[in-house]
Amino acid sequence: MLACRASTLRLAQDLAAVKEFRRQAHPDFSPIGWHLGHIAFTESLWLLERLQRSPCPYPQYQKLFAADGLPKAERENLPDLPTILAYMADIRDRTLAFLDQVPLGHQLRLWRWLLQHESQHVETATYLLTLHRWPQTHAQAPTEVFPSSPLPVLEAASTTEMVFVPGGEFVMGGDSIDTLDNERSPHSVEVEDFWIDRTPVTVEEYAKFIAAGGYHNSQWWHPEGWIWRHRYDITQPLYWQNDEPQAPVCGVSWYEADAYACFVGKRLPTEAQWERAARWHPGTQTLQSWPWGEDAVSDRHGNFDSRHGGVTPVGQFAAGRSPTGCDDLLGNVWEWTNTWFDCYPGFEAFPYREYSQVYFDRAHRVLRGGSWATRPWVLRPTFRNWYQPGVQQVFAGFRCALSA
Repeated sequence: MLACRASTLRLAQDLAAVKEFRRQAHPDFSPIGWHLGHIAFTESLWLLERLQRSPCPYPQYQKLFAADGLPKAERENLPDLPTILAYMADIRDRTLAFLDQVPLGHQLRLWRWLLQHESQHVETATYLLTLHRWPQTHAQAPTEVFPSSPLPVLEAASTTEMVFVPGGEFVMGGDSIDTLDNERSPHSVEVEDFWIDRTPVTVEEYAKFIAAGGYHNSQWWHPEGWIWRHRYDITQPLYWQNDEPQAPVCGVSWYEADAYACFVGKRLPTEAQWERAARWHPGTQTLQSWPWGEDAVSDRHGNFDSRHGGVTPVGQFAAGRSPTGCDDLLGNVWEWTNTWFDCYPGFEAFPYREYSQVYFDRAHRVLRGGSWATRPWVLRPTFRNWYQPGVQQVFAGFRCALSA
């Protein structure tokens, strides 16, 4: 908890302007300052008020920082940063004093959930800080070249730079103390043989889609995606920069990922295929805890925890390679899948219904793998992220798949 809080405070100390702290970077997201206050509010609610049965120490924040308290647009009226940091510090002091006294026992899952809750909100705050600063520091014109003649009919997609993953039955999900409610319960699924990209799609590869007029040709797009692309005048990924061609493309929506996959004659993997590629060892016919085996995650295995300050070229972490031959499965960019976010068999909401269950609405697609800003406490191959298909603000990319 101390290590996680240190990473939270590093982000808070990086806030250079009041607008970065207080203003919405995007209408769909709360201000960074709200996320900081919400971290303390949630810790107080579940540990001090629910478990310790203490009265709420800051009743004036009960509406402001509750997840269902105020509309996002009304969350800009915040205390100043020093006041929120003092709030966070006081709640944490009370929490650690409680931790010294309590036998964890059956409570441990809740404590571990709160550790991950803070990690997730810090990653969201990192998205927002990037959104505040991106137009001034990285904006680049699209590299579009409109074809003068109709695009040729694609030949069969090539499996060059793809790896073969044998199909079969395997146990998907997990039930460790860290797994969240939507990762449970472990259950058997079966997949057919398939191919999957060795790495996430790179800037160099995606630039070919842009240059071919991919954003102006409806044949590649899901009908809803074509409407979305015109409604918001989308002509490139949100975090588009072409100065590092081997970096994974970042800031793409599901609609863009799906359109590119169609353009190259492939498709997005299902989340079962993604997890099989990340965990299955064809040689031993067993599941691994991590793509690389059973060793705990370290900076040898990938780009995460904001250690590099952004995406890195694909294939730089050989120690993180899976037995199936995939690189960059954990970290760098989240990866869209073709699966709607839904419950697993035996699902039970924890610690409250609104954490996952309300999003089982056939309106959110699953992402896997984590990004360069993902904290290590949520970095695992069973972790499921979810967003609506038109969201670009997440540090998301993708890799493609093919049925064998």
